[in-house]
Amino acid sequence: MYKLVAIDLDGTLLTDDLQIPPATVAAIQQAAEAGTVVTIATGRMFPSAKLIALQLGINVPLITYQGALIKDVNEKEVMYERNIAPDVANTLIKIARERNIHLQVYQDDILYGAEENEKLVTYAGKVKVPYMIEPDLTKLTQKRMTKLLFIEDPAYLDELQLELQELLGDKAHIAKSKRHYLEITHPEANKGSALLHLAKQMGIAQSETIGIGDNHNDFELVATAGLGVAMGNAVQELKDIAQYTTLSNNEEGVLHVLEKFVLNAPVPPPSDSKVVK
Repeated sequence: MYKLVAIDLDGTLLTDDLQIPPATVAAIQQAAEAGTVVTIATGRMFPSAKLIALQLGINVPLITYQGALIKDVNEKEVMYERNIAPDVANTLIKIARERNIHLQVYQDDILYGAEENEKLVTYAGKVKVPYMIEPDLTKLTQKRMTKLLFIEDPAYLDELQLELQELLGDKAHIAKSKRHYLEITHPEANKGSALLHLAKQMGIAQSETIGIGDNHNDFELVATAGLGVAMGNAVQELKDIAQYTTLSNNEEGVLHVLEKFVLNAPVPPPSDSKVVK
């Protein structure tokens, strides 16, 4: 039986219009009531993920910022945290400033931008979080940051990703979460590592976990989980390494997984009992 299910948000749990179908909400609550830990594994900020968790009615640790932070819904315990080194942050801020490309940074659950532009405003509205303006983002690097995010043309970000991977090497984890989002975190901050840490803390075996995602930033989550699931709308690279491909986010793919592998899964007999054939 699967005891821990970690679900990505955008493109996975959420439909394209950022809704969660009522039947999916009910299935998540039913699984939780039956003893399965159902949590979120997202690149979003903790405050944004918390809003979704409250909507779902789940009171569990949430994997946020691409796995850089695991914190319980009540915000009483930080179970896992990996922040970006100041020199990496400074390098990225310098690149953004010199090339006039949009970069936003995350520190202490606050979203910062160097200026109020359409990309920042649109992003903040989508994930339902406030933002602050700091014209000189380098001032923030005196304290470690959780994540940095470039929002630009997809083709440009493809080139920038290759450049940053060569420049930063093993000093950062770099992945696209959407075609126009390029996210940079600590090298140990990914959803797969966070899932393993959370499972260990809860006494759950890796084989008893499910990871569900749709994009490149879900690669470690799907590859690490006992059952790695790609959405029907997932990028092909994720489908290639997934053990199971479900329906799309607009067809309640998460509901399908819960019904097939959690809610309707056969209950194994006690270890000391005999199976009657």
